[in-house]
Amino acid sequence: MKSRFNCYFDPKLADRLTELSLRQGVHRSQIVEAAVASFLSPDALDRQEAAYVRRLDRLSRQLERIERDLTIAIEAQALFVRFWLSVTAPLAPSQQAAAKAQGAQRYQSYIETLGRRLQRGDSLVREISEEIWPERRQAASTPTADFTPDDPDPSGDEGRRHDRT
Repeated sequence: MKSRFNCYFDPKLADRLTELSLRQGVHRSQIVEAAVASFLSPDALDRQEAAYVRRLDRLSRQLERIERDLTIAIEAQALFVRFWLSVTAPLAPSQQAAAKAQGAQRYQSYIETLGRRLQRGDSLVREISEEIWPERRQAASTPTADFTPDDPDPSGDEGRRHDRT
């Protein structure tokens, strides 16, 4: 014997329930009963948990790529600054005004070039990957290739964790 419940639904939801029951050729109570049973079943919780785990895994991989890209950017900048400081001779006071003007002009050129690269979607990480693994770039042009130039981790180490000390 079944128990009787009185439930109140939003009018739009009730209309959708009625439409579904007419299309399926079953009573509304059968649809509600199936929905409640599905909601209360342990499988529903497992499916929901699996969906959360997949999302968390994807977010973890994205964070690992961001961390790797940030590490590359910091190291590239540090290497440039170290190199620049070691090869740049100090200027005489009489040359500083001209050097500042030339620096301002070079900086403006740098900003324009950076803006163009960002608009095109160019990436230093991608360029470095293509220089290190040119065979993968060539393989990417074939339809069966697993690697594409947009691949955030061409090394295949995406799942491997790199501990930094």
